[in-house]
Amino acid sequence: MGATIITTEDLHQFKMELIDELKQVLDQYNGNPYKKWLKSNEVRELLGISPGTLQNLRVNGTLPYTKIGGVLYYDYQEIMQVLENNKINNRF
Repeated sequence: MGATIITTEDLHQFKMELIDELKQVLDQYNGNPYKKWLKSNEVRELLGISPGTLQNLRVNGTLPYTKIGGVLYYDYQEIMQVLENNKINNRF
């Protein structure tokens, strides 16, 4: 097997490609949690709400959820969509 010479320019190019790929991954998550599905306690912590408030959001249909067994799951993207849809822009 022949020897391969790696130059400083090769290392620089590799570094730039690696940085670009990392930026793409970070942009994809954009501060979002790693998990797609959150449990009730995680949603309450994320939104800073009580168990009763979360229940009200479920009951009145504001926040969609999935129930498997006795565990409730919420899609992170749907939570963000509900927040975006209910955003109020006050212009002073």
